[in-house]
Amino acid sequence: MANSPASAWDKGERLAELVKESRALVILDGLEPLQNPPPIETGRVKDPALTAFLREVARHNRGLVVISTRLAVDDLKDYVGDTVIECDLDNLSPESGAKYLHHLGVDGTDVERAEAAKDFDGHALALTLLGSYLKTVHRGDIRKRGEISRVMDERKQGGHARRVMASYEVFLKGKPELDILRVMGLFDRPVEKGALDALRKEPAIAGLTDALQTLSDADWQYAVEELRNLHLIARSQSTGSLDYSTIKTIETNDDLDCHPLLREHFGEQLKTTNPAAWREGNNRLYEWYKTSAKELPDTLQEMTPLFAAVLHGCQAGKHQEAYDDVYRKRIRRGNEQYQVKKLGAFGSDLATLSGFFYDTEWRKPYDELREDTKGWLFNAAGFRLRALGRLAEAAQPMQASLDSAIEQKDWKNAAPRASNISELYLTLGDVPQALAYAEQSVQLADQSGDEFQRMSKRTKVGDAFHQAGRLTEAGAAFHEAEELQKKRQSNFPLLYSLQGFNYCDLLLSQGDYAEVERRASQMLEWVTAQNWLLDIALDNLSLARALAMQTSEVSKTSEVLPHLNRAVDGLRQAGQQQYLPLGLLARAEYHRLAGAFDKAQKDLDEAFSIASRGGMRLHLADCRLAYARLKVERLKVEGSTLNIQPVTLNDAREHLAAAKEIIAATGYHRRDGEVGALEETLNV
Repeated sequence: MANSPASAWDKGERLAELVKESRALVILDGLEPLQNPPPIETGRVKDPALTAFLREVARHNRGLVVISTRLAVDDLKDYVGDTVIECDLDNLSPESGAKYLHHLGVDGTDVERAEAAKDFDGHALALTLLGSYLKTVHRGDIRKRGEISRVMDERKQGGHARRVMASYEVFLKGKPELDILRVMGLFDRPVEKGALDALRKEPAIAGLTDALQTLSDADWQYAVEELRNLHLIARSQSTGSLDYSTIKTIETNDDLDCHPLLREHFGEQLKTTNPAAWREGNNRLYEWYKTSAKELPDTLQEMTPLFAAVLHGCQAGKHQEAYDDVYRKRIRRGNEQYQVKKLGAFGSDLATLSGFFYDTEWRKPYDELREDTKGWLFNAAGFRLRALGRLAEAAQPMQASLDSAIEQKDWKNAAPRASNISELYLTLGDVPQALAYAEQSVQLADQSGDEFQRMSKRTKVGDAFHQAGRLTEAGAAFHEAEELQKKRQSNFPLLYSLQGFNYCDLLLSQGDYAEVERRASQMLEWVTAQNWLLDIALDNLSLARALAMQTSEVSKTSEVLPHLNRAVDGLRQAGQQQYLPLGLLARAEYHRLAGAFDKAQKDLDEAFSIASRGGMRLHLADCRLAYARLKVERLKVEGSTLNIQPVTLNDAREHLAAAKEIIAATGYHRRDGEVGALEETLNV
């Protein structure tokens, strides 16, 4: 499978099918390194093949998959309570806690150990640290547990563990081990040796690396091993317990990692008690990551050090410099938006943008940023939130971005920002509001005098009219946009990108399939050369739909499924959740007509899940209509054999009723004809 041309999602699903052939037990122990850390997309699995595998086995599996992780698997939320059971194992019972403390070498009676476990609420990390602390500092005497400080805020997550960490600070005071822990607090990820070297170089960071700077490699490794023995640093997979006589033979290039609570605790302590060291430490990491990265990375892996550089630059107080020199110049590449248009890295990019804001509610960028930068950041945060399916959160920063541009009379940027809000409301299912913002975007574009903005914003009005079922007005808006495009680029008259896709959508609803085939084919060739992920996927989708509707030519219909598969895979890779249901719905319709009902059901279920989680009401209406059609089609083929006719009809009617309710509430009257056809079929 490694050399297969299939997409990562296809490989994951194929592996799931192989696993499901028998009653297999699959154990995935310690999944969190493959998940996104807080605060952005917390718990989301990073690898698309693994995501596809997990979702498919969660959907249906004869066996059992067991996952251990500190973070709930975000990709499986839709199945919790059905085929997925989440068990919180953080807290141990007093009896289990007592046994664990005994295992760690804590001396005392079972009753005393049980009382200690109760005192720390059975918090697993707290008991691990407590056991190691008592064994190291008090020779395992359980009676000394009362000396653990109680000044920490117990209401905060991990308060019990923090109590023990505070005691470790006292125990390790003046030792290099404490400085290493404070250094770990500068990171939100495993620490590379190069980054550590950057922190340890001359001159010393006062109060942080004074003792570490002159530490020999052997002494450094010995200190790290002591922290591993105390369970404060994760043990390397390649080394066992070491003593000082053998420590000199160990290579010192292993990455260091620790529990997120430890990083958070020692990071907060450093930031609070020694803010100058906090800033200088982050400044050195900023310089190291930006210089160690490729100048203009081509892949997400190559881009990762630049994301880290921006976050450390912001922590060092260099917000504007990090934006100008790293984010805008090397990550965005100016207006190219390389990281999202060609890598689809919306989650990583949003996490990076968080460094420019006081919090992840996206309400206030840091004061030292320029006003134009703040406006752009608001818009970017909203755009990425929308792409990740977090539509409700996207409205506020998008509106703030529009308000900022209008206040600065920056009409050229105000127009696309109003347009983005229009598209947001259209996806949410507020067609009148979407139309209002689309019309505002046209007015702002006309004020700007920018011919591209004047052209592209009219397509937003056309799309809003189309979804409202006002086809004549939609056609007029798209025609006006295309006339402006011809004047702007006479040798390239077709609308392209999302504007072209929306026009093709209108043309398909009007039955002009041959014209869509011509346009989509031409545009697909052009955007493929640009490597624009979203545009490639959307043009494949337009072409597939046009070919599918020309049923008279068998040679063309045989090309439909490959284009649909490329569209769905491409939409996944592009990382914009609001468009993925379009591909899944189109492919489900193809499978329904081909009689592959299980495949149709699978695509519909995924589309419905995405739309439900994101509040995408237009997609939800489409899903409901598609479910109703699928129920009717299955009834024709399987009903008499399976004896399920009354249930299937009732299910279809329920889906139709739900679709009608959404359409009435949203103004999505584009689907009125489909509703009427289903009503006639179902005698509603």
